[in-house]
Amino acid sequence: MKTKITELLNIEYPIIQGGMAWVADYHLAAAVSEAGGMGLIGAGGMPAEVVREQIRKGKELTDKPFGVNIMLMNPEADQIAKVVVEEGIKVVTTGAGNPSKYMEMWKAAGVKVIPVVASVAMAYMMEKAGADAVVAEGMESGGHIGSLTTMALVPQVVDRVSIPVIAAGGIADGRGFAAAMMLGAQGVQIGTRFVVSTEAVVHENYKKTVVKAKDIDSTVTGMSTGHPVRGLRNKMTKEYQRLEKEGADFMELEKLTLGALRKAVVDGDVVNGTVMAGQIAGLVKKEQSCKEIITEIMDEAQRLLGQGE
Repeated sequence: MKTKITELLNIEYPIIQGGMAWVADYHLAAAVSEAGGMGLIGAGGMPAEVVREQIRKGKELTDKPFGVNIMLMNPEADQIAKVVVEEGIKVVTTGAGNPSKYMEMWKAAGVKVIPVVASVAMAYMMEKAGADAVVAEGMESGGHIGSLTTMALVPQVVDRVSIPVIAAGGIADGRGFAAAMMLGAQGVQIGTRFVVSTEAVVHENYKKTVVKAKDIDSTVTGMSTGHPVRGLRNKMTKEYQRLEKEGADFMELEKLTLGALRKAVVDGDVVNGTVMAGQIAGLVKKEQSCKEIITEIMDEAQRLLGQGE
């Protein structure tokens, strides 16, 4: 399927894998790229040299292009911004901040810059700053969220900017893909479904929790701090929400979630850790390879969009 995104990123299918911290390592990024999508290494809170190592290991697994998602709140964001250039990465997505100060360096190196945005104003600002495309992410997604739904956000962003828009949040199958295209998107970003892919180096407990999840099992913590995060309900989210109701201060809430994502992804503690997943988790029923996931989504989408057999 050809869209402005497949042309921009030189990929077969307009499917980008979410740059999920602790989940999206080089194994997953390489597998998604090998399957014809755009894999991303989620730099999250990684030190710059670890990102470099991840990129090099990714290149050993695939000769297809993959990118890096940079969380701009990372204390080493400046160094990571340089590492992607030094290692010849051609696609960068960004979250939690404004990447404007790196634009000149990235552009000179031929890096395609795709910020993740949660509002029309931010999308427009990113276009003016020189972004090549934006990911318009609705609040259905797992992890850090904005306040608009995908269905409301995507068409408004499409109408405001002239660069290609990638839809994210609540997309896990061909129906979601087709709907995003109808809203004017040129591609989709998928996170939760790739968490349970065979190639994702994620603890079995985490994958099983996502597969078992029902439609009402996700919840949002951090509304009181202005940094809302969506994950699956467990003992930790209940405790967090109790403290929020009681008016606990930011530091007390932070203490509860410190290292909580790693606890769930790496150690498999899905009771006290943060199990980040989108509202679409109830639709994810089994572990599959990245190739199977992408093929299934594209076959269904092309049938629905009238492009298949």
